[in-house]
Amino acid sequence: MLQKMTGKIKKLNFESLLILNTFALIVTSYFFKNFIFTGVYILFFFISIFATKNGLKIIKKFNLLQNIRNEGPANHFKKSDTPTMGGIFMIVPFLIFLLIITINLGSLKLFLLLLTIFGFFITGFLDDYLSIKKKESTGLKTKEKFALQSIISIIFIFLAYEKNLISPFFIVPDSWGININIFILPISFLVLVGISNSVNLTDGLDGLAAGCSGVVFYGLGTEILIKGQQELFVFSILCYSMSGICLGFLKYNSYPAKIFMGDTGSLTIGAILGSIALLTNSVFTLFIFSGIFIIESLSVMIQVGFFKITKKLFQRGKRIFLMAPLHHHFELKGVKEEKIVENFWKINILLVILGIVLKINL
Repeated sequence: MLQKMTGKIKKLNFESLLILNTFALIVTSYFFKNFIFTGVYILFFFISIFATKNGLKIIKKFNLLQNIRNEGPANHFKKSDTPTMGGIFMIVPFLIFLLIITINLGSLKLFLLLLTIFGFFITGFLDDYLSIKKKESTGLKTKEKFALQSIISIIFIFLAYEKNLISPFFIVPDSWGININIFILPISFLVLVGISNSVNLTDGLDGLAAGCSGVVFYGLGTEILIKGQQELFVFSILCYSMSGICLGFLKYNSYPAKIFMGDTGSLTIGAILGSIALLTNSVFTLFIFSGIFIIESLSVMIQVGFFKITKKLFQRGKRIFLMAPLHHHFELKGVKEEKIVENFWKINILLVILGIVLKINL
């Protein structure tokens, strides 16, 4: 039914994406005979709208405005006065919710998740704050940001591995898996840091990262439910709350954006996805759901790598894309920003459908 609805939607905007995602979640709640999932999603959708609407006033008051990088598309300079750091109003409600659940359940898994997400949140906040203070497009230097991400990730992975909270038995479909032993450590690092940076790179067009994240969180929450493990249901609730938060924020972030999430939002969203996937052994399915994030990240790696190789070989660097990440390539091709975002959302919806179908049938 979700696939039929996707096919009928010719123009996907904020309203239609919200309807589609909400309908999918209602169907999921009905199937699992538990409407708490839908309730949490709707609650945090409205909390996000309220927090973002009022947060906009605070950001404008303190003049926290976006700085556009000089290397980006020329038409992005008109966005230079757009309020940023909106991720604060996405992540803080989630952290409060997670703290309440952690205290009530006394779960080590949730406590570790809380610390990790808070660490990435502070990293993103520092990056945004320094960017605004220096009036440049970057705050923390690339090495500084990567070092902070690495330290937080290593602490999370080491503690989770020591307490047997992440499994070295890497499950592809439920019917097949492989014990990767100690290799779970570098793979976990790649997942956590990789997804965090991939969401960050995707956050370059109005509503792109927020819309895709809302869909991916729905997919991850549903994938965890399908596992049928009662102790993991809390992670589904957390995913659905983040889906509501992302779509609530999208109301003000869709084209033309009234606010940007900044690294405060994008880095943390990626960390939430990565850490929950690791703690619930859902990495394979997350890899499918996050296809847009991964392709965006790969386009940057391919572009930089190809440029460096050709520069060494021919003394002049060549490029595969007009600009990376990939969404900028399509922009310079003349595709309208709204159309690029719409098409990426549609692809993401199909990837979530694919991931869930594979989970059910394999």
